[in-house]
Amino acid sequence: MATAQAVQRRAAVLGDLLPGSLARDLGLVAGAAVLVGVAAQIAVPIPGTPVPVSGQTFAVLLAGAALGPVRAALGMLVYLLAGMAGVPWFAEGTSGASMPTLGYVLGFVLAAAVVGRLAARGGDRTPLRTVGTMVLGTALMYAVGVPYLMASLGVDLGKALSLGVTPFLLGDGLKVLLAAGLLPGAWKLLGTGRRA
Repeated sequence: MATAQAVQRRAAVLGDLLPGSLARDLGLVAGAAVLVGVAAQIAVPIPGTPVPVSGQTFAVLLAGAALGPVRAALGMLVYLLAGMAGVPWFAEGTSGASMPTLGYVLGFVLAAAVVGRLAARGGDRTPLRTVGTMVLGTALMYAVGVPYLMASLGVDLGKALSLGVTPFLLGDGLKVLLAAGLLPGAWKLLGTGRRA
């Protein structure tokens, strides 16, 4: 049986510190989907745009860093498919496949996988690395969400950016800074130290 220190040394992401294997992974995947679904209910509509300010993007980034690429992407896929099937856990209690903001949810899968991969390589162990990891994850959500918004609303890039990016930059910056404090702090608290 491995010692706690040996497990911590092998841990690529925070989720690896939990004991178990398949049952743990299934629980983490389901938990990630539920976390994003709950965080999506913390939403504030912004006049003039169909995209609300919500906690779900922060939850996606944290899930990616904590679970690694496969579990995090699967969690976001569960969130996406369940929401499209009718579970009312997209932002503001919505569901379905006809929302103009569905592109952002599609982007969650990609962002979670990339953030998870970077975290597994130490991208969440220091504040500076965490900022880079989270900025890239956020940019990926925009990269998928904005073209989908353009297509679904029939607007040009400038209009889509003003509806789906510009109003959220400050809040997303704050989420990145919060993650940069939380994730390296969690690693330090758990005594795993920094990884080169």
